[in-house]
Amino acid sequence: MSTWVPVPEGSGFGVNNLPYGVFSQRGELPRVGVAIGELVLDLAELANAGLLADRRWFASGSLNGFMAAGRTVWQPTRDRLITLLTDMSYRDEVEPCLSPVADVDLHMPFEVSDYVDFYSSREHATNLGRILRPGSEPLLPNWSHLPVGYHGRAGSVVPSGTPVVRPSGQRRGDQGPVFGPTTKLDVEAELGFVVGTPSAQGQPVPTSGFRDHVFGFVLVNDWSARDIQAWEYQPLGPFLSKSFATSISPWVVPVEALDAAHVPPPEQDPEPLPYLRCAEPWGLDVTLEISINGHVVSRPPFAGMYWTPPQQLAHTTVNGAWLRTGDLLASGTVSGAERDERGSLIELTWNGNEPLELPDGTTRAFLEDGDTVRISATATASDITPIGFGDVVGTVYPSPS
Repeated sequence: MSTWVPVPEGSGFGVNNLPYGVFSQRGELPRVGVAIGELVLDLAELANAGLLADRRWFASGSLNGFMAAGRTVWQPTRDRLITLLTDMSYRDEVEPCLSPVADVDLHMPFEVSDYVDFYSSREHATNLGRILRPGSEPLLPNWSHLPVGYHGRAGSVVPSGTPVVRPSGQRRGDQGPVFGPTTKLDVEAELGFVVGTPSAQGQPVPTSGFRDHVFGFVLVNDWSARDIQAWEYQPLGPFLSKSFATSISPWVVPVEALDAAHVPPPEQDPEPLPYLRCAEPWGLDVTLEISINGHVVSRPPFAGMYWTPPQQLAHTTVNGAWLRTGDLLASGTVSGAERDERGSLIELTWNGNEPLELPDGTTRAFLEDGDTVRISATATASDITPIGFGDVVGTVYPSPS
């Protein structure tokens, strides 16, 4: 498809993407828009002009109302937007609703109802097993049978650009636990998806129901305090080591926009139980990129993730737990087989024992105060133009204690 909107060469925001977000003009209330090239299209203004149905979803500071409307609304809205942006006859009416992204403020795209984070990369889980449990089998017996996850804190999910204050907590000392700011602040590069249509209490959602409930995908940085995590995570898993901040990107990429990026996921052995089997190939040809202070340190490939998004959704609901609009489910750290494909510093530096050398001459075992982390991602395939997710950025601020 071609659009009359000027889209720079190599942009991840062509008309085949059209991710949704929430923005505001300076001094005005937030509302819903979509990204196209280096511009944002004001959906509230489009609806006000009679070019798009039902303005009540779009004159809002959140995507939740639109997401709750379901697939029977999402699809015709997307089709209509593609028509408006590709048919020259609409240009004079639509063009006044476009603003440069550089001239607006981007906000949290949706209200998070619940947050779950998985552990779905075999490479990441194996690396952490070797680091945290040396001499033992890296993968615990359950890992290859179910998508392992932990229940996070929805209130700590923040939009890209929010400062990340170094957290304090207990960590292991030579003579017992000590308290203070973490000395092992880390990143986790992840891809997450957000629920639009709720499900009924007590009714599991099968893998085949993914498209009926999931609105789209975002980038996630699940910041982690590794020394606090190592002391607290047994036997119940992460708590304070991850509940201080989880950053997400400002744009939500629709599920349909990624259809051409589907690839077969890794073979699963042993075969999953019936409720986890998925007929549609749900690997995604998405490459993430992690930068520290402008220097690229890793490019993790999402296509190698062992557990897929529909399997994560099915497992989350198989006990009868119901979905709510705004539920965020993240993949867990995305890591590949090579060192420069690892999605966290604990892997890249092997728990600080092999520090990274940055091009400016400095080294990093873990993050220092003042460091800025930027995670980006692009979906690629031979027959599509690249699809971008928008960056998720955070700068580390010193602990107040």
